[in-house]
Amino acid sequence: MLFKNEMLRCYLIGGSQDTHHDPDEFLTKVEAAMQAGITAFQYREKGTSTLSKAKTLALGQQVRELATKYGVPLFVDDDLELAAAIKTDGIHVGQKDQRIEEVLAAVGDQLMVGYSCNTAAQVTHANQLNVDYIGTGPVFPTISKDDAGSALGVDRLADFVEQSAHPVVAIGGISLDNAGTTLTSGCAGLSMISMVLGADDVAGTVKKILELY
Repeated sequence: MLFKNEMLRCYLIGGSQDTHHDPDEFLTKVEAAMQAGITAFQYREKGTSTLSKAKTLALGQQVRELATKYGVPLFVDDDLELAAAIKTDGIHVGQKDQRIEEVLAAVGDQLMVGYSCNTAAQVTHANQLNVDYIGTGPVFPTISKDDAGSALGVDRLADFVEQSAHPVVAIGGISLDNAGTTLTSGCAGLSMISMVLGADDVAGTVKKILELY
Protein backbone atom coordinates (compact mmCIF):
# COMPACT_ATOMS: atom_id res chain seq x y z
CA MET A 1 0.00 0.00 0.00
CA LEU A 2 1.35 3.40 -0.98
CA PHE A 3 1.24 6.19 1.56
CA LYS A 4 -1.06 9.16 0.96
CA ASN A 5 -1.22 12.29 3.09
CA GLU A 6 -4.99 11.83 3.39
CA MET A 7 -4.36 8.77 5.58
CA LEU A 8 -3.42 11.14 8.39
CA ARG A 9 -6.67 13.10 8.51
CA CYS A 10 -8.35 10.99 11.17
CA TYR A 11 -5.70 8.59 12.47
CA LEU A 12 -6.96 6.51 15.38
CA ILE A 13 -4.54 4.78 17.76
CA GLY A 14 -5.35 2.27 20.46
CA GLY A 15 -5.39 -1.08 22.18
CA SER A 16 -7.43 -2.86 24.80
CA GLN A 17 -5.87 -0.71 27.54
CA ASP A 18 -7.79 2.22 26.09
CA THR A 19 -11.18 0.54 26.51
CA HIS A 20 -11.05 -0.54 30.17
CA HIS A 21 -8.86 -3.55 29.27
CA ASP A 22 -11.84 -5.07 27.48
CA PRO A 23 -10.88 -6.53 24.07
CA ASP A 24 -14.53 -6.90 23.05
CA GLU A 25 -15.28 -3.24 23.78
CA PHE A 26 -12.10 -2.34 21.93
CA LEU A 27 -13.11 -4.25 18.80
CA THR A 28 -16.64 -2.84 18.91
CA LYS A 29 -15.38 0.73 19.10
CA VAL A 30 -12.68 0.21 16.46
CA GLU A 31 -15.24 -1.23 14.07
CA ALA A 32 -17.59 1.69 14.70
CA ALA A 33 -14.73 4.11 14.01
CA MET A 34 -13.77 2.31 10.81
CA GLN A 35 -17.37 2.29 9.63
CA ALA A 36 -17.54 6.03 10.31
CA GLY A 37 -14.53 6.72 8.12
CA ILE A 38 -11.27 6.91 10.08
CA THR A 39 -8.43 7.24 7.59
CA ALA A 40 -5.90 5.00 9.38
CA PHE A 41 -5.63 2.86 12.50
CA GLN A 42 -2.57 2.08 14.60
CA TYR A 43 -2.77 -1.00 16.80
CA ARG A 44 -0.95 -0.08 20.00
CA GLU A 45 -1.19 -2.74 22.69
CA LYS A 46 1.19 -1.11 25.12
CA GLY A 47 1.48 0.89 28.34
CA THR A 48 -0.87 -0.63 30.90
CA SER A 49 -1.98 -3.47 28.61
CA THR A 50 -2.44 -6.77 30.42
CA LEU A 51 -2.65 -8.98 27.35
CA SER A 52 -0.16 -11.79 26.81
CA LYS A 53 1.83 -11.94 23.61
CA ALA A 54 -0.51 -14.62 22.26
CA LYS A 55 -3.63 -12.59 23.07
CA THR A 56 -2.06 -9.46 21.60
CA LEU A 57 -1.50 -11.38 18.37
CA ALA A 58 -5.02 -12.80 18.36
CA LEU A 59 -6.57 -9.38 18.91
CA GLY A 60 -4.31 -7.95 16.22
CA GLN A 61 -5.55 -10.55 13.76
CA GLN A 62 -9.12 -9.47 14.46
CA VAL A 63 -8.14 -5.85 13.91
CA ARG A 64 -6.52 -6.88 10.63
CA GLU A 65 -9.80 -8.46 9.51
CA LEU A 66 -11.70 -5.27 10.33
CA ALA A 67 -9.16 -3.07 8.56
CA THR A 68 -9.40 -5.23 5.46
CA LYS A 69 -13.21 -5.23 5.59
CA TYR A 70 -13.41 -1.43 5.77
CA GLY A 71 -10.36 -0.60 3.64
CA VAL A 72 -8.54 1.19 6.46
CA PRO A 73 -4.71 1.36 6.39
CA LEU A 74 -3.40 -0.58 9.40
CA PHE A 75 -0.24 0.32 11.30
CA VAL A 76 1.27 -1.36 14.35
CA ASP A 77 3.25 0.38 17.06
CA ASP A 78 6.91 -0.60 17.24
CA ASP A 79 6.75 -4.35 16.68
CA LEU A 80 8.18 -5.75 13.46
CA GLU A 81 7.34 -9.32 14.45
CA LEU A 82 3.70 -8.44 15.08
CA ALA A 83 3.54 -6.35 11.92
CA ALA A 84 4.66 -9.36 9.89
CA ALA A 85 2.35 -11.77 11.71
CA ILE A 86 -0.83 -9.77 11.10
CA LYS A 87 0.31 -8.33 7.78
CA THR A 88 -0.03 -4.65 8.62
CA ASP A 89 0.35 -1.94 6.01
CA GLY A 90 2.74 0.09 8.12
CA ILE A 91 4.64 0.48 11.36
CA HIS A 92 5.11 3.44 13.67
CA VAL A 93 8.37 3.96 15.53
CA GLY A 94 8.86 6.10 18.63
CA GLN A 95 12.00 7.78 19.88
CA LYS A 96 12.33 5.21 22.68
CA ASP A 97 11.62 2.25 20.43
CA GLN A 98 13.87 0.26 18.10
CA ARG A 99 16.19 2.55 16.14
CA ILE A 100 14.41 3.98 13.14
CA GLU A 101 17.31 3.19 10.81
CA GLU A 102 17.07 -0.49 11.75
CA VAL A 103 13.34 -0.55 11.07
CA LEU A 104 13.73 1.17 7.71
CA ALA A 105 16.43 -1.31 6.70
CA ALA A 106 14.26 -4.23 7.78
CA VAL A 107 11.06 -3.21 5.99
CA GLY A 108 12.51 -1.72 2.82
CA ASP A 109 9.58 -0.59 0.70
CA GLN A 110 7.23 -3.25 2.07
CA LEU A 111 5.67 -1.15 4.83
CA MET A 112 4.76 2.48 5.34
CA VAL A 113 6.78 3.95 8.21
CA GLY A 114 5.83 6.67 10.68
CA TYR A 115 8.20 8.23 13.21
CA SER A 116 7.56 10.20 16.40
CA CYS A 117 9.36 13.54 16.52
CA ASN A 118 8.87 15.96 19.39
CA THR A 119 11.87 18.30 19.12
CA ALA A 120 13.45 20.37 16.35
CA ALA A 121 16.53 18.12 16.42
CA GLN A 122 14.37 15.03 15.92
CA VAL A 123 12.57 16.63 12.99
CA THR A 124 15.93 17.51 11.43
CA HIS A 125 16.98 13.88 11.79
CA ALA A 126 13.71 12.67 10.28
CA ASN A 127 14.25 14.93 7.28
CA GLN A 128 17.23 12.76 6.35
CA LEU A 129 15.20 9.55 6.50
CA ASN A 130 12.88 7.81 4.08
CA VAL A 131 9.88 7.79 6.44
CA ASP A 132 6.36 8.49 5.21
CA TYR A 133 5.19 10.82 7.97
CA ILE A 134 6.05 12.06 11.43
CA GLY A 135 3.82 12.13 14.49
CA THR A 136 4.34 15.20 16.65
CA GLY A 137 3.09 15.97 20.13
CA PRO A 138 1.68 16.04 22.63
CA VAL A 139 0.09 19.21 21.32
CA PHE A 140 -1.97 19.51 24.50
CA PRO A 141 -1.71 17.77 27.90
CA THR A 142 -2.80 14.13 27.68
CA ILE A 143 -3.34 11.17 29.98
CA SER A 144 -3.56 8.57 27.21
CA LYS A 145 0.22 7.98 27.09
CA ASP A 146 2.23 7.95 30.31
CA ASP A 147 5.45 8.87 28.48
CA ALA A 148 4.02 11.67 26.36
CA GLY A 149 6.07 14.53 27.82
CA SER A 150 5.09 18.17 28.15
CA ALA A 151 2.67 19.84 25.74
CA LEU A 152 4.06 21.63 22.68
CA GLY A 153 1.19 23.97 21.89
CA VAL A 154 -0.12 24.84 18.43
CA ASP A 155 2.51 27.49 17.66
CA ARG A 156 5.40 25.10 18.23
CA LEU A 157 3.58 22.42 16.26
CA ALA A 158 3.33 24.91 13.37
CA ASP A 159 7.10 25.46 13.57
CA PHE A 160 7.70 21.73 13.26
CA VAL A 161 5.26 21.45 10.35
CA GLU A 162 7.21 24.17 8.52
CA GLN A 163 10.53 22.51 9.33
CA SER A 164 9.51 18.98 8.37
CA ALA A 165 10.14 17.50 4.95
CA HIS A 166 7.41 14.96 5.71
CA PRO A 167 3.69 15.36 6.42
CA VAL A 168 2.94 15.79 10.12
CA VAL A 169 0.12 14.21 12.09
CA ALA A 170 -0.61 15.95 15.40
CA ILE A 171 -1.25 13.92 18.54
CA GLY A 172 -1.85 14.45 22.22
CA GLY A 173 -4.79 15.94 24.07
CA ILE A 174 -6.72 16.67 20.89
CA SER A 175 -10.46 17.14 21.41
CA LEU A 176 -13.39 18.44 19.40
CA ASP A 177 -12.87 21.77 21.15
CA ASN A 178 -9.27 22.23 19.95
CA ALA A 179 -9.13 20.12 16.78
CA GLY A 180 -9.89 23.04 14.47
CA THR A 181 -7.24 25.20 16.11
CA THR A 182 -4.73 22.36 15.79
CA LEU A 183 -5.31 22.19 12.04
CA THR A 184 -4.34 25.87 11.70
CA SER A 185 -0.75 24.66 12.26
CA GLY A 186 -0.76 23.24 8.75
CA CYS A 187 -0.50 19.65 9.96
CA ALA A 188 -1.76 16.98 7.58
CA GLY A 189 -4.07 15.44 10.12
CA LEU A 190 -5.09 14.60 13.65
CA SER A 191 -4.29 11.49 15.65
CA MET A 192 -6.25 10.51 18.70
CA ILE A 193 -6.80 7.80 21.29
CA SER A 194 -9.24 8.69 24.08
CA MET A 195 -11.05 11.33 22.01
CA VAL A 196 -12.58 8.49 19.98
CA LEU A 197 -12.16 5.31 22.02
CA GLY A 198 -13.44 7.07 25.14
CA ALA A 199 -16.42 8.64 23.37
CA ASP A 200 -19.99 7.55 24.00
CA ASP A 201 -20.72 8.20 20.33
CA VAL A 202 -17.70 6.91 18.43
CA ALA A 203 -19.20 7.31 14.96
CA GLY A 204 -20.47 10.80 15.67
CA THR A 205 -17.08 11.89 16.98
CA VAL A 206 -15.28 10.55 13.91
CA LYS A 207 -17.72 12.30 11.58
CA LYS A 208 -17.21 15.62 13.39
CA ILE A 209 -13.44 15.29 12.94
CA LEU A 210 -13.81 14.57 9.22
CA GLU A 211 -16.11 17.59 8.82
CA LEU A 212 -13.19 19.86 9.80
CA TYR A 213 -11.54 19.28 6.40
